[in-house]
Amino acid sequence: MDKLYIKTQIAMRQAEFPTALKKRENPLPINDRKIITIPGVRRCGKSSRMEAVVNELLAIGTERERFLWVSFDDERLVRMTSDELDQIIEAYREMYPDIDISSVYMFFDEIQLIENWEYFVMRLYKHYTKNIYISGSNATMLSRELKSALRGWPLEEETLPLSFREYCEFKGISTDGWLESDTAKLRNAFASYNKEGGFPEVVLTDNPLQKVKILQAYFDTMLLKDLVEHYGLSNIEVLRYYLKRIMANITKPTSIRAIHGDIKSRGLKVSKDDLYDWANHACDIFMFIRVPNYSRSLQKVESSMPKYYCIDNGLRDAVLLPQSDDDGKKLENTVFLQLYRRRTPIDSIFYYQGRGECDFVVQRGVEIDRLIQVTWNMDDEDTRRREINGLIEAADATGCSNLFIITADHSEKIHLDGGRVIHVIPAWRWLLEK
Repeated sequence: MDKLYIKTQIAMRQAEFPTALKKRENPLPINDRKIITIPGVRRCGKSSRMEAVVNELLAIGTERERFLWVSFDDERLVRMTSDELDQIIEAYREMYPDIDISSVYMFFDEIQLIENWEYFVMRLYKHYTKNIYISGSNATMLSRELKSALRGWPLEEETLPLSFREYCEFKGISTDGWLESDTAKLRNAFASYNKEGGFPEVVLTDNPLQKVKILQAYFDTMLLKDLVEHYGLSNIEVLRYYLKRIMANITKPTSIRAIHGDIKSRGLKVSKDDLYDWANHACDIFMFIRVPNYSRSLQKVESSMPKYYCIDNGLRDAVLLPQSDDDGKKLENTVFLQLYRRRTPIDSIFYYQGRGECDFVVQRGVEIDRLIQVTWNMDDEDTRRREINGLIEAADATGCSNLFIITADHSEKIHLDGGRVIHVIPAWRWLLEK
């Protein structure tokens, strides 16, 4: 690798700071003396969160020369080997020989593309600086192996596409007022958010056709670069069809065995084991998040069919033809993403299935903290009865009495026998709770 090219990249990036940014809810920590890892799906705003750190440091007087930023998505840098990574530090020190390297803030974007990168980061942390931020689009950034390699020092800051509060911030819609005029704007904003999702570039794009093109390009990059290229997969068209099948099935338990049978009936060849691996890889790149069935038996949890939720409603819509019954599926997907976004380190999210079904069982530590049903509306009496009965069954099975139904725009308290209460909450209001 040519060190002159590395120096050019460092200098060009320094010249671009500060960056004009929209505000995100949770800023990254500064001067925590830990390696800050920022995993998340492509294009969800990981780099912007790191740029916000640079902006804040510039605002308190840090010289731009103290920022070493390298993006490994660069066509030439992505070909670097782990042995060549030390050239980055050599290049920087040649550029700024008088700067104390321990005072430098280092940012490495999409570093997971370089094999064995974690050992390079560990050397930096031990011998050069404690101010290190690394982002990546693969869940190996969250793995136990990574924590072991980095000796337990990383602080994880997983990033998702925009929350509803962030979406409103990007759109210039106030979330602080609760007058009728404010709530009307929030209801309209929620309807749009539930359809187009929260990828920042898409939210800031006005042209609907352009939004779809951007999202389709995201999907193609995830498919071809993050899955096919990174994992060495072939059979691209079968893989594409398989991902679409999982997307279409969100909110329902997904049988990979059944999908395998469908693919075989179409005359296509793929092994069942490959399909299981592909599902794992798709979760590793944050395209999907897997939710298991709740049971007190770990064996039953592991053997049950999981549900898969998509990382973004807009991405799913751009890949699939919109379906007439999709508003309810999108609402459930939106609620799941917010539960996932809000979770604490001791939280686990399940679904419950017995005679009836409860969409979300949120466990905190060893206790069941909340039970949540999601439905677009409760106007239909059969729907109302099904949602309530599913909650009651899950409550009886888990012993939890913290019960919720989240709807598009309905509010109510349903009093049950025994003093239990079901809180029916509009999604737009629930999404804005802190």
